[in-house]
Amino acid sequence: MTPDIWFAWPSREALSFEGQSRARLGIAWAVRSVVLGGMLWSAISDKGPHGWSWVVGVAIVAAVVVLARAFFRETFAHRLWPSLAVLLLVMATALVALKSGWEVFAVIVWCGCAVTALERLPLGAAVPCTLAALAAYAVVNADNWPTTAITTVGLGLAGYVLRLDAEARGNAQRLLAQERAARAAEAESAALAERARIAREIHDVLAHSLSAQLVHLEAARLMIEREPAGDFRDRILERVVSARSMAREGLAETRQALSALRGEMTPVEDFLRTLVEGGGPGGAAGVEVTGERRALTAEASQAVRRVAQEAMTNVRKHAPGAAVAVRLEYLPGEVALEVRDSGGGRCAGELAASGSGYGLLGMRERAELLGGSLEAGPEEEGFVVRLRVPA
Repeated sequence: MTPDIWFAWPSREALSFEGQSRARLGIAWAVRSVVLGGMLWSAISDKGPHGWSWVVGVAIVAAVVVLARAFFRETFAHRLWPSLAVLLLVMATALVALKSGWEVFAVIVWCGCAVTALERLPLGAAVPCTLAALAAYAVVNADNWPTTAITTVGLGLAGYVLRLDAEARGNAQRLLAQERAARAAEAESAALAERARIAREIHDVLAHSLSAQLVHLEAARLMIEREPAGDFRDRILERVVSARSMAREGLAETRQALSALRGEMTPVEDFLRTLVEGGGPGGAAGVEVTGERRALTAEASQAVRRVAQEAMTNVRKHAPGAAVAVRLEYLPGEVALEVRDSGGGRCAGELAASGSGYGLLGMRERAELLGGSLEAGPEEEGFVVRLRVPA
């Protein structure tokens, strides 16, 4: 054996009950119940049902159970010295029981300590503890020496076999966890590859088409401006300029969608500040960010951006010049956005199909698809839009 084997702990997967079948757990608890029942029976039967002696025996059994649970907890945490201290206390309790006349109880406890130490402690600490427990058992045991020797060797082998079995189970649990992680990574990689392919298709078709439209609309605007002034010419020029603005906004939103698909989006906070500073209404505006900042999922980030964009568009259309306050709050398991303006005289019905064709109805549907919610309506002197989505 290498030195590492003597000082290495069994893995936490090996020391836990996770991953065990119901049948295996049932057998394990049945064995523990039989052992506990045997200790209780010996504590009562050795002294009889009368007097206080059996009450003391039951109290000692309870103390052993509490110490055993502490030993399982300390070994699971890989704390060596507390584990050894608790194990020695259990063995000392068995010695007290022996001195009090509960010989069977003491033998059961020592045998359990021998097996459990080999199963849950590093071998360098388990072997001395097991030898001490088996030595105490051999001294107390009234059978002939061949039977005692065979029983002692059998207990030692049983403890080591349980250790090997636990390690095999722990290795299987680790391999299963690694396989699940690999599958999740593979699925994520496939999703990213598919999103990148979709982004390329959108870029090659839609983005190029919008860019070409912008060029043609700009050329049309320049040509129209050279014509003599007149009512008909002004109306056409107004339509062309409006179409150019819509194409420019569509191209900008398409690029944002492409960035989201590729996972290259700027932080939400920066986007909101840019939106408020560059595209806000004429009144005062500000962005407040609270909570512990963290990376958001692409879906949650896109929802926050779209809702903020639509809310700002609504303010420009229905309350020009109103002051706007934008608040982004990182909450446990979700993110909340609030856009509040100082304009009044609006209702949710007027905004259901406003903005860039998205409207409150579209915002609410997007939030609900992500498992979130959206509330919008007038409040005192203004209008407020509140979004909450898991993130």
